[in-house]
Amino acid sequence: MDTEQNNETNESAPAAQPERIDIILASGSPRRKQLLEDAGVCFTVHVSKVDEALDADLLAEPTEAAKKLAERKAGAVVQEVLASDYRGAAIVIGADTMVVHDGTIFGKPRSLSDATGMLRKLSGDTHEVHTAVSVWMVMAPEPEKVSLGFRTFCDTSLVTFKELADDEIAAYLKCGESFDKAGAYAIQGKGADLVDRVEGELDTVIGLPVKRLLAEFPDLLTGE
Repeated sequence: MDTEQNNETNESAPAAQPERIDIILASGSPRRKQLLEDAGVCFTVHVSKVDEALDADLLAEPTEAAKKLAERKAGAVVQEVLASDYRGAAIVIGADTMVVHDGTIFGKPRSLSDATGMLRKLSGDTHEVHTAVSVWMVMAPEPEKVSLGFRTFCDTSLVTFKELADDEIAAYLKCGESFDKAGAYAIQGKGADLVDRVEGELDTVIGLPVKRLLAEFPDLLTGE
């Protein structure tokens, strides 16, 4: 289920529509940055370190886990922006992507053997890729007048791998693109050769479902 929350520190949000909206991507991912740029969104990047530890209940529900992490990432940046005495209107975008196979979350591999094991399990089978996006709206026209609201959604695509021989897995791992990717592969790179088909949006697998994001938040295309 998607989530939405509003939190106002003043009694009522400003009625006037801001002339300018600052768009901030709360992610250092070059893939998400490229997807937003390709969509024509004007934005800046602001990354904040957050605790990505999750309790067992959330880990058992990957979509909720991804949404929680996306909210943490965006929320941390919102706090830092407001702490800098920001004045204006901003939209902050946080995202988190999880690869899930047979109910198990595959994070970034810790070693070569870990990456090999992940790809062996994904070989010849279908897994889920969940990308959660948390979008925070910030209105700060004057000191001590701040309005906040956020909405979070999760988009899912299914990825089916080809049957992979061990030598194919080893050859792929030598290219070096596995080790900072959930599930140990990059579908936008040479990892595409491992994939038989994708059901759903490719951008979701890459890390940001841009089509849905822009459909739900058209103001992203009017920000400067």
